[in-house]
Amino acid sequence: MLRDRNTKIIATLGPSSSSPSKIHSLFKSGADIFRLNFSHSNHYEHRKRVFHIRQYEKRIGRPIAILGDLQGPKLRIGNFKKSFHLLKEGERFILDLKSELGNEKRVFLPHPEIFKSVQHNTEILIDDGKIKLNVTKSNNEKIETEILTGGKISNNKGVNLPKTFVKLSPLTKKDFKDLELALDLSLDYVALSFVQKSKDLIKLRKIIKGQTGIMSKFEKPLAIQNMDEILKFSDAAMVARGDLGVEMPPEEVPIIQKKLVQASRDHGKPVVVATQMLDSMINAPSPTRAEASDIATAVYDCADCLMLSAETAAGKYPIESVKIMDRIIRGVESDTSYRQLIESKQVSLEETTSDAISSAASQVVKTVSAKAIFTYTRSGTTAKRASRERPSVPIIGLSPERLTSRQLAMIWGVHTIHAHEPKSFSGMIENACKLAKKEGIVKKGDSVVITAGAPIGVSGSTNNLRIAKIN
Repeated sequence: MLRDRNTKIIATLGPSSSSPSKIHSLFKSGADIFRLNFSHSNHYEHRKRVFHIRQYEKRIGRPIAILGDLQGPKLRIGNFKKSFHLLKEGERFILDLKSELGNEKRVFLPHPEIFKSVQHNTEILIDDGKIKLNVTKSNNEKIETEILTGGKISNNKGVNLPKTFVKLSPLTKKDFKDLELALDLSLDYVALSFVQKSKDLIKLRKIIKGQTGIMSKFEKPLAIQNMDEILKFSDAAMVARGDLGVEMPPEEVPIIQKKLVQASRDHGKPVVVATQMLDSMINAPSPTRAEASDIATAVYDCADCLMLSAETAAGKYPIESVKIMDRIIRGVESDTSYRQLIESKQVSLEETTSDAISSAASQVVKTVSAKAIFTYTRSGTTAKRASRERPSVPIIGLSPERLTSRQLAMIWGVHTIHAHEPKSFSGMIENACKLAKKEGIVKKGDSVVITAGAPIGVSGSTNNLRIAKIN
């Protein structure tokens, strides 16, 4: 059951990886979580993928998490009379609500919300920042700009407003339909794009009513400014480096990655580092040395998960991509300096019994040379707290809730078991020892640390720590 590593891997499913055999191979190669990208494929194809995953899950008897990634609003310009036009630095360019074909002087921008959001000196980026405009004048129908960075402009290119709060909901009509599918399929997490404020999450929470976890995608500078507020209302976070790299200077993205990973850990929320981790492996059987270093950096930063996107969804080498990532992670985690770095990164603990018990468990493990920490958890909070301490032994998360046991597959160092809830604390200890032996985690004479709450079955009541010897 145990992976020989703590950092988890997310594999995105797509044309290259949707057959039952490919899904099985991805999991065997190291994928812990599967991602459905709602920007691509139809509902029928996503349903098939979920069916294959759940069938495989039953076969191996191990919880597997599925993440549904909502597309969010896509801001794009309209079409042009010619295949492209050349914009020159210093000249004027207009974005308006006229649905006519564009030229070198103007283009249709079918997003009235943007016209209400911009003001004098607002920066507008087009085509991933290749074209940079500065607003000189605007009203509800027309935005006049000066071209700061010129170049070729063509149909349907993306629009970004890096320093502006856009009065736009992160949930589009398409997202509501995709969310309905995600809830119908009992997906374990949904990722919300275009997050700017915590209000975006509060609205989504009311809709899902606890049926799934919410992962906030940090892809806009405003989300970074509101980091702590957003994390408070999230169940998980994603460092969406591709979009961040468009809206922010590239030299700031690695710094933000470190800050967000540490902040997520402080909040006790799993964090995913995503985008172009093994981009060259879309077409090549091996990665570049820079990509290997990029993965290693995210592991040293203590990220919970690393995500593969096009590499597994549409690339030529999906299985090899997972295997390489697995190898790099294991290599880093076996480095002696890795443990030293982890222990040097302090986390902010709350003054609660639960945090005190979880922190103590990591210390007790060292003192008695325990082989594992067992956490009984209904909501998953106990296991997350144990993980936040980054202990030197595996964390076995046992939960009677199927959703919780699957969600824990995303947490650093946690190996999950969907288990019945014992009737007593002594039964809990006995059950933990039996499972530890059965899974080959321990042998006779070894010690394990067990954390749980009393009374049993009450979420958020972790108040017991026991050391048990395996007979």
